[in-house]
Amino acid sequence: MSGALDGVRIIDMTAVGMGPMATQMLGDMGADVIKIESQEGDVFRHVMPQRNPSMSHAHLNLNRNKRSVVLDAKTEEGVKLLKELIGTADVFVSNMRAPAMRRLGLDADTLLKEFPHLIHCSCYGYSEKGPYAGRPAIDDTIQAASGLAWLQGAAGNEPPRFVNSVVADKVVGLYVTQAITAALYARSNTNAGQAIEVPMFECMVSFMCVEHLAGRTYEPPVGEAGYARLLNQYRRPFKTKDGYMSVVPYTAAQWRRFFELTGKPELADDEKFKTAEARSGHYDLLYQYVEDVLGAKTNTEWTSILISADIPFAPVNSIDDLLRDPHLKHINFWQSVEHPTEGSLIQAGLPIYFSKTPSSIQRHAPNLGEHTKDFVSKD
Repeated sequence: MSGALDGVRIIDMTAVGMGPMATQMLGDMGADVIKIESQEGDVFRHVMPQRNPSMSHAHLNLNRNKRSVVLDAKTEEGVKLLKELIGTADVFVSNMRAPAMRRLGLDADTLLKEFPHLIHCSCYGYSEKGPYAGRPAIDDTIQAASGLAWLQGAAGNEPPRFVNSVVADKVVGLYVTQAITAALYARSNTNAGQAIEVPMFECMVSFMCVEHLAGRTYEPPVGEAGYARLLNQYRRPFKTKDGYMSVVPYTAAQWRRFFELTGKPELADDEKFKTAEARSGHYDLLYQYVEDVLGAKTNTEWTSILISADIPFAPVNSIDDLLRDPHLKHINFWQSVEHPTEGSLIQAGLPIYFSKTPSSIQRHAPNLGEHTKDFVSKD
């Protein structure tokens, strides 16, 4: 069966993490993705480790189900060839900053005049509608700007810290995928293309403020920003007898069962813990209690107890643990593939299930310019 986006062609002029993650997801769902690169290639091709030049682990994990075409979009001939490709496509997506796109004549206003059915998606640091327009941005700077680094520093009570993941790139990559699929649906009803702007700063501020706007949600404010449960100093993986676990009773019934199984059933009727409102003011005491009792048993013992009690928990896994995880093994999540130049690889599988239009892996991550000859004639 074909993927959900079978028949959709995407010209992908993105690099690093955000754009390539988005277009890989679209490719997994059946879209024909043509990755446009310079002679040097996407910068993420060159990070370590790698077996061969320009074929880094990051490139392999972000660019399957794509073809690579090398063009010099800074030249008149390169732009001409790129526009010919765009003319065959449904979507053009780029994470170049807007001033550069305008200089090249690849901005939405220009391209939509020539290709009125095109979906033109721009994803970059800051919206062109505000005073930060045109500023350079990468994951770290957006973590700082969006409030995420401040929140990781206990909302200002500790030095700010970054999340040890390119989380802004990956989160906004999901916004890009969502925006493009929504625009494709809209075009199926209207037969009209449109311009999409997906700015990292605004997306991450929206993402972070779901729970952390907190008391500032109201006018006048009824409290400070920051969701108390998440900023609790005891919110962390807890030490057991032989490892670490996250254990999070959440509902009143779960807390009651946890107090019972740890020998303190009377705590369920304590005024500090009896209702959700009361518990929200005493997360530090609750989580300190969890930490105190978990050290008495092993991970295996707690797993059996907590499954029986239907209380949310998870052991702390390393990446190596995930490669051995029995659930992931059972569902064949990890894919062993043979790449024509990179040899044997392990890749994360396709986490989303479609009953009628399944996602699939049809192409390996391409070598730089591997498909140029398929699209650009050599005179």
